[in-house]
Amino acid sequence: MSDVAAEVRDLRMRYGTTDVLNGIDFEIRTGEVVALLGPNGAGKTTTIEILEGFRARSAGQVTVLGTDPGRGGEQWRARLGVVLQSWRDHAKWRVRELLNHLGTYYARYSTAEIPRPWDTAELIDLVGLTAQADRRIGNLSGGQRRRLDVAIGIVGRPELLFLDEPTAGFDPMARREFHELVHRLTDLEQATVLLTTHDLAEAEKLADRVLILAGGRIVADGSPEELALRMSAQAEVRWTLDGHRFVHPTDEATAFTRKLFAQHGPAVEDLEVRRPNLEDTYMALVKEHEQ
Repeated sequence: MSDVAAEVRDLRMRYGTTDVLNGIDFEIRTGEVVALLGPNGAGKTTTIEILEGFRARSAGQVTVLGTDPGRGGEQWRARLGVVLQSWRDHAKWRVRELLNHLGTYYARYSTAEIPRPWDTAELIDLVGLTAQADRRIGNLSGGQRRRLDVAIGIVGRPELLFLDEPTAGFDPMARREFHELVHRLTDLEQATVLLTTHDLAEAEKLADRVLILAGGRIVADGSPEELALRMSAQAEVRWTLDGHRFVHPTDEATAFTRKLFAQHGPAVEDLEVRRPNLEDTYMALVKEHEQ
């Protein structure tokens, strides 16, 4: 298995006279969870569709699982999984029936290394739908329907999984369970994941690396921690003293906090050390680009 699941070099896309992608470069290493972030209209969907083989590019080189997506055949597509924002068909099917049926399309592409499709009972249990296995899809709740969307996307045991706003409509418990599922897929199945989301906290929790796309270009590439440090090494120390609230930016939060307690002791209350997070980084980079 190659160490690189996807490689993009000088990718360009033009619609009429409008340039949507202006020569972007990145790679996704096998086993990584990569989040592609950007404001609406930045080119995220176009990029994903090109990697999935659903849209022809204007220029550039793209390789996904060793194949140019523009020339990928059925055997190549069987190695991919796609979870769209919604899939509203087949309301009269039952959960188990639909997954059994879809799984038959992958059986011919089974290998010794990756048996396909996923065992239906195991898959249903994995996404948390065992109690709903024989229920009609039209009778599922919104959260249960989203779990089924995930099961449909991974029924063929994909090596590269595309997730488009995967937890839209999830309640907090379902979101946490989905995050655990993604970690299981990468840890146990060695799957690679490319994720798009507007939930920056979700991206920070799930992603090994973050790509920020703005104005048709990749303006940042790194782990959430690396990007936060790139924007600012400073932390903010916040505390209350004698009923007054104080905020102090510092490069040495630990040393400053020790000094603060040495000077004021237990009179210091409500102490908080706040460091830059992915949301701070994202907002600063997008704002910088727009200006």
